[in-house]
Amino acid sequence: MSAARVPVLIAGAAGRMGRMLVTLAASDPALELRAGFEAPGHRDAGTDIGRIAGIADVGVPLTTEIPTGPLDGAVLIDFTAPEASLAHLRAAAERRFGVVLGTTGFTAEQQKQVEQLASKVPCMQAPNMSLGVTVLLGLVEQAARLLGQGFDIEISETHHRRKKDSPSGTALALARAAAAGRDANLEQWAVYGREGIVGERPTEQIGIMALRGGDVVGDHTVYFYGTGERVELSHRAQSRESFAAGALRAAAWLGGRPPGLYSMRDVLGLPRPQ
Repeated sequence: MSAARVPVLIAGAAGRMGRMLVTLAASDPALELRAGFEAPGHRDAGTDIGRIAGIADVGVPLTTEIPTGPLDGAVLIDFTAPEASLAHLRAAAERRFGVVLGTTGFTAEQQKQVEQLASKVPCMQAPNMSLGVTVLLGLVEQAARLLGQGFDIEISETHHRRKKDSPSGTALALARAAAAGRDANLEQWAVYGREGIVGERPTEQIGIMALRGGDVVGDHTVYFYGTGERVELSHRAQSRESFAAGALRAAAWLGGRPPGLYSMRDVLGLPRPQ
């Protein structure tokens, strides 16, 4: 007997990431496209989300709210904005469906709310859902631990001109991984850009630099600068497909899980950071 398909809801279904999610989910045998929605007043409301995505109709019209009716076992995929994502999480907690959360730019207080809501609903949160970045995070932590204090750590990230938050959620996750490898407190070590006469670079510092321009999907590099040598660990996203594919894999995994805050490491069966 084949396993039941996981019903999937897509927030922001008419956006760039939403259209990619619809395209891939429509051909995924583990998933059932249940709904796609946008903010009230969206011009494409009522249009089939498959047509919006540029594929054949899938029998699901774009709505302007989370659908009514039973949603037990369903999973919402959300790459929208912090306030909208929190509203979706509250709805999930009330109506008992899971959430794959790819939204970035949460404040510390908003992140606390995410964690509180995840005690009531299964939530897989990741700033970057590509499999490559998930592996990179583990490599960065290991490199920071093995290379030790003799190597300075710097992180650069580049994104398209439309990205609203800076630095990227992925860059911050990489910085946290590097800090974990050094048994350091990132809040004390992090430096976001430099200007003027800043003095000699201390050893206990992680620099995080953000570049914006063009249509760059997402480039991240972690540099370990030693004496006479350096190590670079990089990931370059060539399209949003890698993010969408990871999110759909997470949705298939999350369906039916108990409440809790999960990560892409959990989805891939990798051990959590020490």
